[in-house]
Amino acid sequence: MSRTGPRVFIFHANQCDPKKCTGLRLVRLWHASLVRDIRRIPRGTVVLNPVAETALSRDDRDTMVRHGLVALDCSWKQAEDIFKMSRHGRQRALPYLLAANPVNTYKPIKLSTAEAIAAALYIVGLQDMAEEVMSVFKWGPSFLDLNREWLDAYAECTTSSEVVAVQKEIMKSHVR
Repeated sequence: MSRTGPRVFIFHANQCDPKKCTGLRLVRLWHASLVRDIRRIPRGTVVLNPVAETALSRDDRDTMVRHGLVALDCSWKQAEDIFKMSRHGRQRALPYLLAANPVNTYKPIKLSTAEAIAAALYIVGLQDMAEEVMSVFKWGPSFLDLNREWLDAYAECTTSSEVVAVQKEIMKSHVR
C-alpha cells in the first residue's frame, strides 16, 4: 500500500484454495501483510468483521491510517467461528454490497477478502487505494463499478449510524 494509506493485514485461516485466494494474492503482490495467528492481529487496527455491531464509517479513517486495517480471510462455511474468535482491534462490519468475484457474483454480502478491503478503503475516503487493490484482479474493477453508487453513499456518511440508515434505504429498494 502507499505510504499515506493504512497498512493492510490479512488473517489467513488456511480454509481456501491458495490459487484462488484473493487475500494471499494481495500478500504476494505486496498490498498486504499476512497474519497466521488471530491472536497476533495488531492492537488498535480496524478489523473487518461481518458480525460486528458497529458499521464501518469515515469515522474510522484516522484509526485505520494510524494502526492499520485487518481482513479476516476464511471460508464462508466456517466464517462464523472465525469471526466470533476475533476480539482484537476495532471490530467493524461493512454495509450491504454485492460481490463481483467469480465465486459469488451478484450475491449480497459474500465479498472476497480483496473486495472487503477495497470497500473499507473506499468508504473511509481512500478511493484511489481501493482502485489499486482491485486492479490486480480481472474482475476487480467490476466490483467498484457494480457498487459505486452505494459506496459513494456510504462514503458520504460520517458515523456508523448514518451508514446503517443509508444501508436500510439501499436494502429497502434493492431487496424484495
